Amino acid sequence: MAAPLKALDGNADLQALMSDLAAKARAAARVLALAPPEQKNRALEAMERAIRNNAAAILAANAEDVAEARASGNVTSSFIDRLTLTQARVDGMAEGIAIVRGITDPVGVVTESWQRPNGMTIERVRVPLGVVGVIFESRPNVAADAGVLCLKSGNAVILRGGSDSFRSCRAIHQCMVQGLREAGLPEAAITLVPTRDRAAVGMMLSGLNGAVDVIVPRGGKSLVARVEAEARVPVFAHLEGVNHVYVDASADLAMAKSIVLNAKMRRTGVCGAAETLLVDRAGAANSLKPLVEMLIDAGCEVRGDDAVQKTDARVKPASEDDWDTEYLDAIIAAKVVDGVDGAITHIQNHGSHHTDAIVSQDEATAKKFLSEVDSAIVLHNASTQFADGGEFGFGAEIGIATGRFHARGPVGAEQLTSFKYLVHGTGQTRP
Repeated sequence: MAAPLKALDGNADLQALMSDLAAKARAAARVLALAPPEQKNRALEAMERAIRNNAAAILAANAEDVAEARASGNVTSSFIDRLTLTQARVDGMAEGIAIVRGITDPVGVVTESWQRPNGMTIERVRVPLGVVGVIFESRPNVAADAGVLCLKSGNAVILRGGSDSFRSCRAIHQCMVQGLREAGLPEAAITLVPTRDRAAVGMMLSGLNGAVDVIVPRGGKSLVARVEAEARVPVFAHLEGVNHVYVDASADLAMAKSIVLNAKMRRTGVCGAAETLLVDRAGAANSLKPLVEMLIDAGCEVRGDDAVQKTDARVKPASEDDWDTEYLDAIIAAKVVDGVDGAITHIQNHGSHHTDAIVSQDEATAKKFLSEVDSAIVLHNASTQFADGGEFGFGAEIGIATGRFHARGPVGAEQLTSFKYLVHGTGQTRP
């Protein structure tokens, strides 16, 4: 493990540190933008190997983080789940790196080409964004996901993990640096901010004097609110996952039960977890009670409207706030709505444009839901927990973008590129 870091002496030292990190990242970005795919893939292969070989050290560092979080006495079980690494999750990180290594390098890809009447040929070519700042909380695997995706897409990245996962992120970061070193790439290509000082977040949001090109936040309401208020550079917005599952009257009940249970309870602390269950009034007599009983028997607290409360005495009354809440816990809000139009209206009024699903055997109804629900990810007959870059075949994700500009949904390597135009002439001048 790395030696203890030297304590910073106030804001001046922190500012100097962050400025130095930013300058080195900027220089590394210029190198990465021109690095051939083979060199980047060598680094990724070495990172995967380092993660596997150092799994014990990563898990030991994570155990210290988890113990400290538990000792604080003010964390939820879902928070501990997000923070905790297991051997399977470390293996998943390594496997994700292998998948990223295997995807087509997005840099330099010509997405369109056309010829003008004057004979000039114009190409639109993918290029890296530059330096990506990633600010995240609790989930240490984000350090690996963000690092490898930025590398694959030719971007340098500055990682600022949560204080709760500080040791875990350092252990993972050391493996990524080892991969960069083995491939002859600058170590500053993947930089981890080496301090828990929250002032570092503000400095990143300021853009560090133009060194940071885009910010990706991964965290809860307070982080997102701070990013929205302070960011002076473009942001890939990753807002709350107030996700819905709508069970249509035509839904197969066994399928609906399987999807709803998985969407809510597979992992309650992830952003793809379902937070609200909507049931079609026309089918409620057959499906509502079995769905509610299933959730409660699985250990999920159900907060419902009047119709839902009548199905089971264990249902608690839902407040207006419940329809807008991302619980990240074994709690779900449930409501009976008037068909697909009622579901769409509810999602428009209370959703976060993250992920929403319909369970339906009626193709026309499903098509209407998929077309009219304005979320980054909309699913038909599948769990919302598939809201994940790995499940999309991206190998990993840097976040789920819920905005409408540039990137939307899982942000993989391709989404971390922009484009430029290359114009080829034969001496043309403009009249």
